[in-house]
This record gives sequence, structure tokens and C-alpha cells, in this order.
Amino acid sequence: MKIAVPKEVRAGEQRVALVPESVKKLVKAGAQVAVESGAGSGAFFSDAAYSEAGATIAVDAPNVYAEADFVLKVQPPGRLPDGRSEVELLRPGSLLLCTLNPTRNLDVVQKLAAAKVTAFSTDAIPRTTRAQTMDTLSSMANIAGYKAVLIAAVELPKYLPMFMTAAGTIFAAKVFVIGAGVAGLQAIATAKRLGAIVTATDVRRAVAEQIQSLGAKFVGVEGGEDAEAAGGYARELTPEYQRQHAQVIARTCAASDVVITTALIGGVKAPKLITAEMVAGMQPGSVIVDVAAEAGGNCELTKPGETVIQNGVKIVGPLNLPSSMPRDASVLYSRNLTAFVLEFWKDGKFDLVLTDEIIAGALITHAGEVVHGPTKDAIASEDRQ
Repeated sequence: MKIAVPKEVRAGEQRVALVPESVKKLVKAGAQVAVESGAGSGAFFSDAAYSEAGATIAVDAPNVYAEADFVLKVQPPGRLPDGRSEVELLRPGSLLLCTLNPTRNLDVVQKLAAAKVTAFSTDAIPRTTRAQTMDTLSSMANIAGYKAVLIAAVELPKYLPMFMTAAGTIFAAKVFVIGAGVAGLQAIATAKRLGAIVTATDVRRAVAEQIQSLGAKFVGVEGGEDAEAAGGYARELTPEYQRQHAQVIARTCAASDVVITTALIGGVKAPKLITAEMVAGMQPGSVIVDVAAEAGGNCELTKPGETVIQNGVKIVGPLNLPSSMPRDASVLYSRNLTAFVLEFWKDGKFDLVLTDEIIAGALITHAGEVVHGPTKDAIASEDRQ
């Protein structure tokens, strides 16, 4: 089976789907691996390193796609510099594995179905014990949480840690983390390592102990409902709980120097948790880093990809934070993809077991159809509008 790794075409994307160490594993398993020239350059992996690992180097995108049975990517298929869609280069019946975010990329999904491509999305892989090694969401969220604190430290006009000097004491900054999934927990740990006083909240009761174990203070609605859904994600809240939780957030934001938001519903939808009124109640010089900016943002004033200042409060909406640390991000992502491929590798090829829970969960398009339930619902909803 021929596995292909094209160079990412999305602007600013520095990661690569496979790194040389993973190529070695796949070649050892009997795969033929082709890597487009320069695919790893943004993450500092040379063509020579791929050749040494056993890959062949394709001169351009058409060459790498030409005979590919299974294409591994980071981003959804996009447009090449010559204007062609990458979907056009995928062979009918071939396989695609990437972070497709299908409900956000309905047009791409429909094109993949029409092209008869069997597409898997890493963000739809079930969050089960067996699938932990394939979990790109957690790998990338870990990086995003870490980098968000570093961004906050740069943007904040204060120190994060306490300093005792001959000129007097500078007290530690107060950091408030909203959402204690993988990104939020890493943000808490990083802020603590930098010496900040950290408070955090989440609508799932189970994470309160995890927050406290990292040395942070948990704040939440007393005696409230548990909003944990399947797979450990948060679900939408009742209006009364939302009102009470908003009060907690407003009060804590007003007392904080830095607010880092990481909340997603079902892993994909960013609820609006910080209102313009809450921002107005914060101290001038405070910083909000909205890690959920790519999904629309947790702050209603967030502009994805931009930094705005409102009432002296700086609101940062970074996009694709993992790509800002491309070397390690690529290594982790590559290991996740390799684990997925090898889990179903049999007799020198990928065994498409449609009844397997991991394949069934991650499968988005197959045999000319969109087969992923939430994506089908999103397409139907769009068609009705």
C-alpha cells in the first residue's frame, strides 16, 4: 500500500503529517511512503531525513498524489498555488486521514464524498482507552494550553511570578483559566510553573479535583448540575445554570490579570462565556487569550486571528497555536496518525473494518456518501436555510 504525505497548503501551517521516525515504522510494516519535497521543512525535517527513513521524495503535489492509496495530512484539503483543489488530486477509492473538522468544512466534505474518497477525521476518533494513542485533539490541545500562557506572559504589562527586590515586592499575577480539558489543564500547570496565582473553572464536576491537584483554586456554581457529556466533553447548560456560571465568571474575571479561555462544547463549538460587559469590568492592562478563537471564541469581543483592545483590556484570538511549535507538534501528530494506521494494518495494507468502533466513529465519507451523523445533520440544516 502506498502512503503519501503532501506539503500542507494552508497559509501559516508549519506542521507535517508524518515525521521520519514514523516513516521508519510504516516502512518496516511493509508500506511504501512518498513525501512531497519540502513537506517537512516548516517543522525542520529535511528531505534527506525522509529518504534515510525509507521514503521516496515526490517533486510536487500531483506526483505525491498520483499513486497514493492512503493520504495523510494535517489540515483539510485546500487549494494548491495553481488554484486546483487537493480533492481533485485524490484518486477515487483512496483513503484520507487528517484533522478534517467536518462540521466546519461542509463544502470539503461534500467534495470528498463526490470524489468517492474514504475520509477519516482525527477529531472524530472516539475518546476511548484503546484510541488514546491516536488522539490528536489532546496532543495539539496540550501545546495550545502551554503556548497560550506564554502569549499572556508576553502581552501582560506585569510579571507573572512574585519578585522580592530591594525596591520592594512585586506580587504574583492572577490567572483565571476557563475550561479544564487538556488545553486548560496544561495552561494551569504552565501558569503555576511561571509563578502565577491560578484559579480555574469548568462545568464538569469531575475536573475540580484535577484543577486542585495542579495547585489551582477551583471556582464554580455551588450544588450545580454536572455538564459532562459522552467522551468527557462538556454539554450545553440549562439557562439557570448559565446565569449562575456567568456570575462566577464575571466576578473572577474582574479580579484577574490574565484570563485564558479553552471551553468547547462537544469538542467543536465555542460557547460565548465572556461578554463585553464582563470585559468592561476588568482592570485596564488585563489580558484575555482566547484559545477557542478558531471555533468562534469564548469571548464575544474576540476577533479570530487578531488582537483587539477594549477598555484597556487586550483580547488575543490566536489561530492554530500548535503550528507555532511545529517540531514537537509534528512529532506528536505523526505518532497519533501512525498509531491509527498501524492499528488496522494487516498483510501490508490498511484493513477497512467498518464495524470497528474507532473506524466507524472517525469515518466521514465512504463510497460516495457522507456517513458521519453530525456532519449529515449539519449539511441538512444548511440545505434548509
